[in-house]
Amino acid sequence: MERHAIKYKDKIIEFELHRKNVKNINLNVKPNMTIMVSANDKVPLEYILDFVTNKAPWILKNISYFKEAQPENEVQKEYVSGESFKYLGKQYRLQVEAAEKDEVKYKRGYIYLFVKDSSNKKRKAKIVKRWLRGKAVLNFNASLEKVYPLVEKYGVKKPNIIIRSMKARWGSCLKDKDTIILNYELIKAPKYCIEYVILHELIHFKYGNHDDQFISFLTVLMPDWKERKSILDQEVVRGL
Repeated sequence: MERHAIKYKDKIIEFELHRKNVKNINLNVKPNMTIMVSANDKVPLEYILDFVTNKAPWILKNISYFKEAQPENEVQKEYVSGESFKYLGKQYRLQVEAAEKDEVKYKRGYIYLFVKDSSNKKRKAKIVKRWLRGKAVLNFNASLEKVYPLVEKYGVKKPNIIIRSMKARWGSCLKDKDTIILNYELIKAPKYCIEYVILHELIHFKYGNHDDQFISFLTVLMPDWKERKSILDQEVVRGL
């Protein structure tokens, strides 16, 4: 592996170059904003540097996307009555109550945490997070069912959903496994934002990069995607 850099306007773009037995030059911006290039040993370095320079606008656009999608550090929760939790775009106040059975319910602006030991912070955190993850499974799959018909007629196979905690993006597409990975934190976003992220990843099964074709297709299927993305990246991230 080699490290190189090019200058584009006032930006220095550093990248990793991996020499592999590939036909084309491949460029990838990872969620941690590392830029990776792979090329055959026969491709001259000058040609690769020119290639990266030509792709600089696309690289900076993707880096900007990943930066915007990075959630801020969450304020440490104490899991006591009165604390605020975001769920599906709305703020809920936590109400902790002693009970014989550990469970979570929500209604009328409150999340009720029933717990055997109200002084056990780790236990309370585990119960709430388990509840939120369960809600994420239900809501993410419901959103997939709603959005998938938009791309079904274009030959996109319905994928499986995996939920993970991710720091650098809201979702990702695993083409070879017919799977999309969604950020656990998305459960804090409004449903229409979740639908945008899922559609975004579904379109990646057809278009791998965020090029003009990708954007045009997304705009046709969801004309207000920019508004949804803005709410997600500004309002939701700020509340994490």
